Amino acid sequence: MKSATSLVATLLLFLAAGIAPAQTTEEHINLDTPTGRIAGTLQLPAALEGKPRVALIIAGSGPTDRDGNNPLIPGRNDSLRMLAVALAEEGIASLRYDKRGVAASLAAGPPESELRFETGVDDAAAWLGKLKADSRFGPVAVIGHSEGSLIGMLAAQQAGAAAFVSIAGAADGAPAILRKQLAGKLPPELDKENERILAALENGATVDQVPPALMAAYRPSIQPYVISWFKYVPSQRIAALTMPVLIVQGNTDIQVEVAQAYGLHRAKPDATLAIIPGMNHIFKHVRADPALQAAAYSDPSLPVSPLLVKAVSDFLKKTN
Repeated sequence: MKSATSLVATLLLFLAAGIAPAQTTEEHINLDTPTGRIAGTLQLPAALEGKPRVALIIAGSGPTDRDGNNPLIPGRNDSLRMLAVALAEEGIASLRYDKRGVAASLAAGPPESELRFETGVDDAAAWLGKLKADSRFGPVAVIGHSEGSLIGMLAAQQAGAAAFVSIAGAADGAPAILRKQLAGKLPPELDKENERILAALENGATVDQVPPALMAAYRPSIQPYVISWFKYVPSQRIAALTMPVLIVQGNTDIQVEVAQAYGLHRAKPDATLAIIPGMNHIFKHVRADPALQAAAYSDPSLPVSPLLVKAVSDFLKKTN
């Protein structure tokens, strides 16, 4: 039996659509790089009429794959795949991909000590170049989710995208977010050590002495990546974008606060802001209850928010 949350979300989906879902097609596509092949999926409308708009969908942090699933979390949520299908039903094509070192792109991943934040940005920009060179498509946009929002901002500017969509993206830089998340949660001595390491990494310096309790976050092999990531403040980067921008945030997202979306909008006041009531971090309509939220991450029966689909598709259809 479906949960009440699942039934409500399904009802919302059909009310928004008004008809049964249209057929869409998938096409496997690869990006060949000097260090390996990155695997992706093109989600295409059933009938390619003229030159449809196309969006590059960039997943969030960690080993999240092209469909929005993370092997560290049991089960599937399929959020990015569902978003791609829903957009295709609206006549908008999309490309989503497994990042370097993830899923089908595992072999393309460099050693951890060689990974840099810019690696992901360059890959996204290369995908954008591939889409722009594909004569089947019209305007090429970027949709970045969570950490993929910052990657998307940088890639959109680098490759000259026609539009940019941030979904559940942060406005604050990573050090500020880490400090806020850890405030009051570490013993005093460990808190001092954490601040010592954070401050050094912010200033571009690696740290040799890392307490065992903090090794997972600050192990020597990951520090060069962290330093490269800490350089970027999303609110500053979004302000520099010259293409149309949409900022989307769910108000039951327990990973990224609505305040972050308002922070992005303050930095880019000419952007369109859409706060989706009842939507969580993975685009599903779920109350801000920790147990329900955790269950949603492993429940592929929950559809993505039709309000999200409408906000994104309406915005992209205005893109030239």
